[in-house]
Amino acid sequence: MGSIYLIRHGQASFGADDYDKLSEVGHAQGRVLGESLKSRVTKVDQVICGGMRRHRETAENCLGAMGQQALWQEDSDWAEYDHETVVNAYRPHWIDKQVMRAELAALPNPRRAFQEIFAEAIARWVGGEHDSDYPESWLAFRARVDAALTRLHQSLGKSQTALVFTSGGPITAAVQKLMQLPDERAFRLNWTLANCGITKLIYSDRALYLSTLNEHACFEGAQAHLITYR
Repeated sequence: MGSIYLIRHGQASFGADDYDKLSEVGHAQGRVLGESLKSRVTKVDQVICGGMRRHRETAENCLGAMGQQALWQEDSDWAEYDHETVVNAYRPHWIDKQVMRAELAALPNPRRAFQEIFAEAIARWVGGEHDSDYPESWLAFRARVDAALTRLHQSLGKSQTALVFTSGGPITAAVQKLMQLPDERAFRLNWTLANCGITKLIYSDRALYLSTLNEHACFEGAQAHLITYR
């Protein structure tokens, strides 16, 4: 059996002008993950990045800590859905980021408030009744992730190992198909995915199987302060 490690990126920069870059915690998460993988993954045959800055920065930190060269192929089909478009379709006045920040700042817990609104926006996107409001529908997103996973599976030889640095959305879509989960349950899963958590798939010539989901034991105990979900 070969292995595909789907690695969620480290914590991004919530509230910053460039959300896509990692926070200081996000950089540390990548290094801790790499130290953990160093003794577990002795040979890496392919590394894929989803084309986003937070994917590349996570890969750099993780591969460096593993003692691997920071080399990868980019495949934008592993990129996250456009969360800003999804939110703006639900709250159009938030296209003006200053308005969004002002509204959130006036609330007792801006992060929690944003998460609640974000969950409502995602439910609208996944529901399929407003697909014309989005450049990429939920079904289209699922299809491109499936295409990316199929290409990777087909490119791997017997008993090889691939690392994929991606986001929570593509991991959710991949697991949903493998486990045949309905849409609403898929996104309940999504909310629990930890930054730099690993979802491991194993494969044969004919099929893919889910082996582990959202593994992040390397952040427990002394590193518990590095456990984040957004």
